[in-house]
Amino acid sequence: MSKIKTLKEIKKISQELKKNGKTIVFTNGCFDIIHPGHIKILKKAKSIGDVLIVGLNSDKSIKKIKGEKRPVIDQKGRSEILSSFWMIDYIVLFNEETPEKLIKVILPNFIVKGGDYKENEVAGRDIVEKYGGKVIIVPLYKKYSTTNLIRKINENFKDY
Repeated sequence: MSKIKTLKEIKKISQELKKNGKTIVFTNGCFDIIHPGHIKILKKAKSIGDVLIVGLNSDKSIKKIKGEKRPVIDQKGRSEILSSFWMIDYIVLFNEETPEKLIKVILPNFIVKGGDYKENEVAGRDIVEKYGGKVIIVPLYKKYSTTNLIRKINENFKDY
């Protein structure tokens, strides 16, 4: 069974999970070059509830946010990598710049984001709080970010 779901499928799954009293945790991101910071957030997110749903920015979405040179790994590859992680139950691609539409469909109990966000900046915060949910911010590993990794690769391997 594939972890990758459509919006329609995840809506049905979320409704069933809620009906069965399960706690749904949501996080999202580009997950372009996986690093320890991603793993820390995903592990923390999984520890908070019963089911972890990851909203994955599509290639189109990432280009809007990060520019034409990104993503480094296409959405098919990123989906496959994330599908192999034990802590992730479901993955849903989204084309928008933020996952608000997805959050409105899933109505998670928790949204988990990395420490590069302040709670009031998290897309969908108002939606989950309206239903009694909560936003949780996970402190970052300072030296890890995809942008920093790309920069380091460019600096260290320009003559490669």
